[in-house]
Amino acid sequence: MNTTEIEAITRLILNTINEKETSGSGQGFMVPVGVSARHIHLTQEAVEILFGEGYHLTKKKDLMGGQFASNERLTIVGLKLRAIENVRILGPCRNFNQVEISATDAMKLGVNAPLRNSGDVKGSAPIALVGPKGALYLKEGCIVAARHIHMSPADANAAGLKDKDTVSVVADNDRGTRFDNVLIRVDPSFTLEMHIDTDEANASGIKQDDVVRIIR
Repeated sequence: MNTTEIEAITRLILNTINEKETSGSGQGFMVPVGVSARHIHLTQEAVEILFGEGYHLTKKKDLMGGQFASNERLTIVGLKLRAIENVRILGPCRNFNQVEISATDAMKLGVNAPLRNSGDVKGSAPIALVGPKGALYLKEGCIVAARHIHMSPADANAAGLKDKDTVSVVADNDRGTRFDNVLIRVDPSFTLEMHIDTDEANASGIKQDDVVRIIR
């Protein structure tokens, strides 16, 4: 059984559970978790500075919302010349540059990366990027991404939620972690999934594709 088949079966089971929860006296809406490792979003101009004129990102794996994990990786360098190598770029290119790291990464790099929603980079931490053909210094753009849940409109309707709502989420595992201030993001291209970073996953004992529960 391949990964795609396993994911499809998982979604089917979750849909069945959520139908029962929303039609009866259920205890919450169930959501699978995606653990988001450090990664980079770039403009096409930045790609060409780092990889050479006319260069375009190449696809490794499709992601939700029309995004993809590229084959290309960079080294990110903090203000104290501390570096993390092999940080993956996600495509397609955007109209702004953004580097998403964990709080632990920020300490290692010596940067004061703020907790922000994706896309909110104004006044965020500076960071340097090093590629095979060049380097790029960003005056802002490095953040610790705030946890959030992706939903399709159908999922949001089933959960009784809308875009930009905030909810609390519980992990019913040995640690019993509760996450507050979780942003709901709704788009027809999204697949139901909560995104947390590696620090949050490690602290709460949550692994990729584990299931958590939305509470109000």
